[in-house]
Amino acid sequence: MAEPLLIAKTSDKSLSALCLLPGMANRHGLIAGATGTGKTITLQVMAERFSAIGVPVFMADVRGDLTGISQAGKPNTQIDERARLLGLTPTPAAHPVTLWDVFGEQGHPVRATISEMGPVLLSRIFNLNDTQSGVLTLAFKIADDQGLLLLDLKDLRSLLSWVGENAGQFATGYGNISAASIGAIQRGLLTLEQQGGDKFFGEPALSFDDLLQTDDGKGVINILVADKLLSSPRLYSTFLLWMLSELFENLPGVGDLEKPKLVFFFDEAHLLFNEAPRELLTKIEQVVRLVRSKGIGIYFVTQNPLDIPDTVLGQLGNRVQHALRAYTPRDQKAVQAAAETFRPNPQLKVEQVITELGVGEALISFLDENGQPSIVERAYVCPPHSQIGPITLDQRKLLLQNSLVSGQYDKAIDRVSAFEKLKDRRGDATTPSPDAAGGGLSGMLDKIGFPFGGNSKREGVAEAAMKSAARAMASEAGRRINRGVLGSILGGKN
Repeated sequence: MAEPLLIAKTSDKSLSALCLLPGMANRHGLIAGATGTGKTITLQVMAERFSAIGVPVFMADVRGDLTGISQAGKPNTQIDERARLLGLTPTPAAHPVTLWDVFGEQGHPVRATISEMGPVLLSRIFNLNDTQSGVLTLAFKIADDQGLLLLDLKDLRSLLSWVGENAGQFATGYGNISAASIGAIQRGLLTLEQQGGDKFFGEPALSFDDLLQTDDGKGVINILVADKLLSSPRLYSTFLLWMLSELFENLPGVGDLEKPKLVFFFDEAHLLFNEAPRELLTKIEQVVRLVRSKGIGIYFVTQNPLDIPDTVLGQLGNRVQHALRAYTPRDQKAVQAAAETFRPNPQLKVEQVITELGVGEALISFLDENGQPSIVERAYVCPPHSQIGPITLDQRKLLLQNSLVSGQYDKAIDRVSAFEKLKDRRGDATTPSPDAAGGGLSGMLDKIGFPFGGNSKREGVAEAAMKSAARAMASEAGRRINRGVLGSILGGKN
């Protein structure tokens, strides 16, 4: 059984250890606090502890501060002082890291196919209303019925143009498709492309097995370089939500384990819930609840606990609350709400303490072996063993070269899909049947053109392409229009 993970020590004379139990880590958690109070260091310490016991981690690096986790810590006056205060011996240690980047600039490219993302999440990225979202869903349904693979943005653009041009032919079988809605979707697609979305959609698509790797017994810490991605907050939050839903879809149910299969840190979590319609919020709450059964722990990182809806907040059993400021009525409400979520400690005036915490101090409550929240304690977060702050360009280059996925995702591929098929079909006035269009399993197998087999970690672009093709085939044959946990598992709209 994995040993408890030392995260902090109480700030009283006893210096009692506050440990996160690996067996309770999939019960999710919250790291909250105002800017500059120590959330990033807490995240780093927790990631180190999980990695050390062989648990892979995924985190988004929204400020460029977390890549130092790949390097052993250096002498640091503040770190050494905190270690002495807590009776700890500084033990510098590096941790295995894989860098990812949607734009492919500072990490391995992260790609998804249009088909995998599906109409529900694309509607959120495009900020579509219900009518426009319905038209996009119809377009996906038509693509499924016609055997048209949707891999990248040009596939979707070509499909939308073709559907719009032939809207009259589709009206009887699918319903009215207005030119205004097609135009709105096309404008959203253009905006996404200008934000760099053309680099995100395509193949080889991310294989989620690559997020679950270990290296010499340590869990690999997957860091998404997200400083540039964060400038498109809707794309950032929807991308992470897609990752969560796909992890749920692809991983088998395992129940409660001695330690998680993966810990997923969702930084700037408020962006996930901003302006999200009620239906999507309900599905997010279901994803958070259900993904625990796949051995995945989700830790939301945000400034204000009020950023998290109550239905989600109630599922976050492990809490680290850094300082909050009470300058405005909303701030005061947040302080009160945060205080009320903890199991009371008779010796602490929690509502007052939250505003008094110093940098690196926190109010902490972890789940005990029975799954019950422990009494809240005021504590100092332990110092990290790895480097605080970003790595150099040379160190980043070395990480990419030596990565377990080096060479697997770096080169994009472009196989026959909707764009090529529709380009050949423009002169045909008849809407083909799915079989005539090369649809169904047999037509897709004819188009894949990749040999099945191979088990190398550094499998290369051909095997990565094969995986993408296989996932696309599974989506076509199995999930159809309702992709992902936000559709098929939770009953998305048709």
